[in-house]
Amino acid sequence: MDYRRVIPCLDVKDGRVVKGINFIDLKDAGDPAEMAAAYDREGADQVVFLDITATTEDRPTMLDVASATSKKVSAPFIVGGGMHSLNDMTRMIEAGADKVSLNSAVVNDPDLIDRIVEKYGSERLIVAIDARRFEDAQDRWEVMINGGQTGTGLDAQEWAKEVADRGAGEILVTSMDCDGVQDGYDIPLTRAVARASGLPTVASGGAGKLEHFVEAIVEGEADAVLAASVFHFGTFSIEEVKRALASAGIPVLIDGEVVGT
Repeated sequence: MDYRRVIPCLDVKDGRVVKGINFIDLKDAGDPAEMAAAYDREGADQVVFLDITATTEDRPTMLDVASATSKKVSAPFIVGGGMHSLNDMTRMIEAGADKVSLNSAVVNDPDLIDRIVEKYGSERLIVAIDARRFEDAQDRWEVMINGGQTGTGLDAQEWAKEVADRGAGEILVTSMDCDGVQDGYDIPLTRAVARASGLPTVASGGAGKLEHFVEAIVEGEADAVLAASVFHFGTFSIEEVKRALASAGIPVLIDGEVVGT
């Protein structure tokens, strides 16, 4: 049976998990391998590892840290940040990643999506879309790259559709306007991307209350909810979020069984 996923995200800088607001003002949150292992024990459906400064610092993803972290989890392990080529993705898969999340690399070279899908299939590729509202439009969002530092002029909905047409398997959409603020996910953005692409869409950026997770799925039409701060600093556990979703009639996986239907 189909169920909705709850995903903790490890934003990693200098080998440590960090978390900030609107992609800045970063605070140390812990060791990635230890945190990944804890989330795996709690029942995370996937664990995401993002090397958040690899692209801006023009360096490869920290293979050693990602590899050590992957060994601690049995759930699907997703890595993003600092990968620019098919070879980079191959090295990361060999280091233990089940899937790879790409943003800047595929915006700069959309044909990379085609090459990855040809070699690995759609299921290994997640395209991350970091987006911010255009200043002159409430219902249009600009795709941002380089850790959210560079605007592209690309419309997020149009890019989501192209990503789907090229064969990507999933989209991870992060609202830069909402990231770390904990006022809720950007529901219009999440829904717009999900509808434009037709792909499974992971909502990211802004979770602060249990109802925010419900809203992302019911109103935002997300297939999964991703969060960082509320998990890292103990606001909620993975199970608490899943119980809240189940109480709202949303199917989730708890202890190997689908509940909430």
